[in-house]
Amino acid sequence: MSAITALLIDDDANLRNGMKSLLERYAPEVHIVGEADNVKSGIEAMSALQPQVVFLDIQLGDGTGFDILEEIAKKQGKSTSHIVFITAHEQYAVKAFRFSALDFLLKPVDPEELEKVIVKIKNVLTKSDGYAHIDLLLENIRKKVDNFKRIALSTSDGIHLFDVSDIIRCESEDNYTKFYIKNNKPIMISKTLKEYEELLSEHGFERIHQSHLINLTYLKSYIKKDGGYVVMADNSHLPISQRKKERLQEVLKSL
Repeated sequence: MSAITALLIDDDANLRNGMKSLLERYAPEVHIVGEADNVKSGIEAMSALQPQVVFLDIQLGDGTGFDILEEIAKKQGKSTSHIVFITAHEQYAVKAFRFSALDFLLKPVDPEELEKVIVKIKNVLTKSDGYAHIDLLLENIRKKVDNFKRIALSTSDGIHLFDVSDIIRCESEDNYTKFYIKNNKPIMISKTLKEYEELLSEHGFERIHQSHLINLTYLKSYIKKDGGYVVMADNSHLPISQRKKERLQEVLKSL
């Protein structure tokens, strides 16, 4: 692949220099075409340079990285750049990133995490994902609520947005997760079930087996015979692991 053009937006010159050093060492194919240190210069640089990738700090001296994206959305309708957020400890924002299928790096930037993000960037730059997942992120950030209603799922053919309430169940297949969604074909995502268990546990989802995470809203029956299993709204019969039975019974009593 030819050189990847990138823009660094961070209000700390030392951190920008540190990021440049990391990219030179671990991702020499990334070519920094510009830098910006605030919202105003960030908007101007993104518009003028049209970089393939933007490494965007959340907290800037005159606002936030989200302010930049809001303005770019107004100007262009969608971003032509792949956004990688850089954050220190914004736990709320990190959760929003994960629900929006967006890339982020935590400060101080771990070289291994940077390399993973670069690999992903190389894969996604060959196709256009549009601006939908950025819109979802901005929607979640603006609302300032922790109970996100929609989730972005990144597949080999792009980004798909779904209501969390429409997810019937998730099934583990090695390092992939298959989503079974109301009125949709199953969707395969290249992330582990554990990652989605962490995201969805506060939305009425329960891990009943090492391979199964279910939305309790779609649970039709809990059958105790044959080792114990559940019947879901899509008529799937899913086993319950021995160590999860007591927990599931407690949860069902509270419904």
